[in-house]
Amino acid sequence: MTLLELVIWLTIGFTGYQFWRIRAISESTYQYLTQYCNTHQLQLLSVSRAKTRFSFKYGKPDWHSVFNFEFSSNGEDRYSGQVELIGVRIVRTDVPPHRV
Repeated sequence: MTLLELVIWLTIGFTGYQFWRIRAISESTYQYLTQYCNTHQLQLLSVSRAKTRFSFKYGKPDWHSVFNFEFSSNGEDRYSGQVELIGVRIVRTDVPPHRV
């Protein structure tokens, strides 16, 4: 095995690991939002990733992600909120004023 082959295999492995890391962040965000909506008696309608970038916050390199989500409080209206994460740590959850 040459050095070039080793670098290629390490790059493939690192890319695969980062893909699964981003998937884990997405799944944990969905679970968090499901729990959040159930706690506040809201109906979760959709979740989408707005942006993801590499960050060095909190002393280690990790993904800084922002997710948009839509929810309903009475089944008729639709509101948009936002969740910000670094890794799987929730940094901020913004929910607009909504009808109860």
